[in-house]
Amino acid sequence: MLTELFKRSSHTVVLTGAGMSTESGLPDFRSALDGMWNEVDPLQLASRDAMQYERNMFVRFYKQRIKKLREFSPHQGYYHLAEWERNGKVGSILTQNVDGFHQLAGSQNVAEMHGSLRMMYCDDCGEKASSDAYLNDDLICECGGFNRPGVVLFGEPLPLNAIHRAKIEAKKADLFIVLGSSLQVAPANVFPIEAKRNGAKLVIVNEEETGYDKVADLVIREKIGKVLNDLAEAKAF
Repeated sequence: MLTELFKRSSHTVVLTGAGMSTESGLPDFRSALDGMWNEVDPLQLASRDAMQYERNMFVRFYKQRIKKLREFSPHQGYYHLAEWERNGKVGSILTQNVDGFHQLAGSQNVAEMHGSLRMMYCDDCGEKASSDAYLNDDLICECGGFNRPGVVLFGEPLPLNAIHRAKIEAKKADLFIVLGSSLQVAPANVFPIEAKRNGAKLVIVNEEETGYDKVADLVIREKIGKVLNDLAEAKAF
């Protein structure tokens, strides 16, 4: 059924969550941390308050996350999505992930709703740079401000540009595919319903149940990589 829906679609929008990343072997937020964080709540460290008042701990925490990220790479499913974007079958990707795997695989029309660990920017002037510099303790901008990770911290608003793009894409979609998201976090969980309201078919690929399964047109409880590989082999474009 997914093959037929994909063939008929003229504007497919894909929303990806943590399940997309973990199939590349990348640990989820909590699992990525080693023993030195056992006594610390990572949710507290990934915050605006920690950046301001616990700067040393904050830096150690994000250096570890960035270093861990460099150990992994996109799985084949990412490359299928990028190819389908080039062929005009996938209009855009909305992602809750911060690993930058979609861009590494070649996707260009990506809305990163929670920012990216692949870049950093000055908290004062906004100047951007690669997060590689973070690993070398290059933490001070030329203006004297603090170079912070490019992710959205707890206590900060989501990037308006990414959210605006996601809203537009959800309204344009005639097929909306969710890959590896539990759909528990707003505003990402609003976009599938927005797409449905505008006539799109909704497909959810997730190994665990989501609260949106009952309204979906198709629910697939298989590995994302397998589903995308099967779709590629079906040459549904």
